[in-house]
Amino acid sequence: MPQWIKTYVRVVERLNYRVGRFAMYLLFVLMGVLLWSSLTNIFKHNAIWTLEMAQFIMVAYYMLGGPYSLQLDSNVRMDLLYHRWSPRQRAWVDAFSVFALLFYLVILLVGAVDSTEYALQYSERSPTAWRPYIAPIKIVMVVGISLMILQTLAFFFRDLAKLRGEEI
Repeated sequence: MPQWIKTYVRVVERLNYRVGRFAMYLLFVLMGVLLWSSLTNIFKHNAIWTLEMAQFIMVAYYMLGGPYSLQLDSNVRMDLLYHRWSPRQRAWVDAFSVFALLFYLVILLVGAVDSTEYALQYSERSPTAWRPYIAPIKIVMVVGISLMILQTLAFFFRDLAKLRGEEI
């Protein structure tokens, strides 16, 4: 494989590793927000922001942690036949099926960018009582989808290297 592909794979995987490790800690932030929500309900002092903030944190956790999960191969896979195949057969199937995933992710990214532009242009707010701006979480979604595309391409390059008998 050319050196630029090896460099691309290493840089993307290093970036997704760091972002994914950061995203793991968002779970503790989420637990803190939900604990605060529970405590305020016990003392009859409703915090109107907690439920929506918990949803935003969960979206960030999911979107930023997805590429890391894919990198660690801890994603859910229909494994009826896959585990029986040789590593070379798996690489062939993965190299072919990656195009379906890329198609889906690119369509998702186009929609997310369009929605983010709208949110920024019109200062879109949530229709709840708290009324937070929506643009920050939409930006996180665009970043997460972009990182997933980069990781998917890195997997494609790894599969091509396996098919050539090389390792990255």
